[in-house]
Amino acid sequence: MPRNKFIRYLLFGSLYFTQGTILGYFASLNSLYLLDKGLTMTSIGIFGTIALIPFVLKIFLGMLSDKVNLFKMGHRKPYIYIGLAVQLLCLVAVPFIDPRSYYWGFVAVAFLLQLGMALYDTCTDGLALDTTPEAEQGRIQGFMVGGRAIGTIVAASAVGLLAEHVSWLAVFWVLAALTLLPVPLLFTLREGEKPAEKRFEWGAFSAFKKWPVIAVGLAGLVIFMVIVGANQLINPYLEKSLDISLSQAGFITSLWGIGVVLGSVVGSLLMSKVQVKKATLAILAMVSGALLLLAFLVLKQYGLGFAIGLVMLYGVAYGAAQTVTFAFCMRVVDQRIAASMFSILMALTNVGQGIGLGIGGALTDAVTFRWTFVIFAALNLLVLPLLPSMFKKKEQAETHTEAI
Repeated sequence: MPRNKFIRYLLFGSLYFTQGTILGYFASLNSLYLLDKGLTMTSIGIFGTIALIPFVLKIFLGMLSDKVNLFKMGHRKPYIYIGLAVQLLCLVAVPFIDPRSYYWGFVAVAFLLQLGMALYDTCTDGLALDTTPEAEQGRIQGFMVGGRAIGTIVAASAVGLLAEHVSWLAVFWVLAALTLLPVPLLFTLREGEKPAEKRFEWGAFSAFKKWPVIAVGLAGLVIFMVIVGANQLINPYLEKSLDISLSQAGFITSLWGIGVVLGSVVGSLLMSKVQVKKATLAILAMVSGALLLLAFLVLKQYGLGFAIGLVMLYGVAYGAAQTVTFAFCMRVVDQRIAASMFSILMALTNVGQGIGLGIGGALTDAVTFRWTFVIFAALNLLVLPLLPSMFKKKEQAETHTEAI
């Protein structure tokens, strides 16, 4: 790894930044692009489902990088190069494929693009796990979560302007150019051979039989169920409460993204300054507190500016929750299967997101936005019974060290 810590942090942040630009495009612009090309919402839905499959395959991509030192160049670096190269080539090629005339060809290119992103994503996580001391895990996750949030903001704002005022070709080629951003920093990366105790072993997967690991996975599931399930409701809630326009909704989303960046800093500081249990309690309080404020403050009385402040506050809670969750997942990973195990724990957070999106919509129809936010704030407390089991030995060791 680079000897300079700041360059090292920039490397991880830039890899997550370029991922964030793609995620931001898919979240905010892709459906508009496909509609502009004459596709139906049914075709767009099928496209979205297929494009997400590579993120299910991440577990197997993680196993590959854990096990195979590719070309004797390392377990992470060559795969990151390949993933970025695949993403770059797909972004350069995709504007020349008419999605209406060559729908399945367009889907195949999108699938490959997402596969490339999934490959460098899981190998970036593996690299962080291989090289980051426990004391720096919160900080490295702060750079990664913050980098991805900044990438999402860029895609939602600057790339959106390109689509409106220049062309879709410019959109894809700018995204391709941003894919190259981490490459100069990758040149500074030197991977050594894994020591014997960190080499891949199938037996290491028995870690998932241990209750502390299961508890961490369940905690991640619950936290992401709450933060993502509630997050999808914020703009519709503001539209209903304050009758905001689409342009205002996009502006608010960008400010929410700034809040996420600030939250990544808060989460990083929590993980570096206090015990992991206290950091987890802090983010639970932040998320539940922000949701209760959204639920009970009468937005019409205070106006749009106040509502935007609440949204940014929720963005801070969201970013801090992501950072702390990813960092405490890092703490239970077995180094022999680092990328594989982290991918499985992340898969549980994805399950949580799916559950949260489903129940959030259903609850809103049943009991209104306000009470849905209250229910999500209460569901957040399901993490509390898991805390005594999470990191029990680590917390005891930290307490003993402080006493000495």
